[in-house]
Amino acid sequence: MEHLKSILTKSGLVTEECFTTIFHDYDFLNTSCLKGIISKCLGYGIIAGSLMVKLPQIIKISGNKSGKGINMLSICLEIFCITATMAYSFRNEFPFSAWGESLFLGLQTAIVAALVIFYGEGPTSPNKGNGYSAICFLAIYALFLAILLGPLAPLQALWVMQAANVPLILLAKSIQAKSNFQAKSTGQLSAITIFMLFFGAIARVFTSIQETGDLTTVAVYITSVIANGVIAFQMLLYWNADSKDAKKKRKTKKLA
Repeated sequence: MEHLKSILTKSGLVTEECFTTIFHDYDFLNTSCLKGIISKCLGYGIIAGSLMVKLPQIIKISGNKSGKGINMLSICLEIFCITATMAYSFRNEFPFSAWGESLFLGLQTAIVAALVIFYGEGPTSPNKGNGYSAICFLAIYALFLAILLGPLAPLQALWVMQAANVPLILLAKSIQAKSNFQAKSTGQLSAITIFMLFFGAIARVFTSIQETGDLTTVAVYITSVIANGVIAFQMLLYWNADSKDAKKKRKTKKLA
């Protein structure tokens, strides 16, 4: 029993108090402990999912050698928002299960941005990419991340950045939603990525309330649910249009 206690408490899944409540007092329906366990499991599940949440997007851009339909300003704002949440949570010593996906999402989104810069709108488009600019972008992001995670950035500044996430998330997704609306297509956006972000944000509202109690962080994730919900709706709305466009591309390749 002590070995089990050591594994569960060190992993953060249960506190020592909850271990005693469940395994010694046999109070399996203790509300407080159940909420904590569910929150931890959801948190680690979200982190595990985040390891590949942007992978379909990366593969889609790389496969088509094009970043067409992806708004670069929207991506940069998204990177800022994700990084602000990561730095704010890290410096406030929130449990890793409450914010860990921000680390992996930030890195993957930076790769997406670099690929969009690298490929542009494709080799046949007048808006071609630039490899040197893509490398510079990644270097600047790495420096920005190092400064925020280190002692140079004051906590008050990180709080301001986290609070700014609410309007910035809405702005970033509004820009992308406008691009989708104007094109009547979601372009190179990945449906898997969009829906994983949407459902992940819903779960994060619960885990943030449970594990951090930070109202600013909770507000950020509620905003993320709304904003990602709009893009997810557009994904469904323009699904047939994107399918037709993909078929046309395949026919063109065969004729070529």
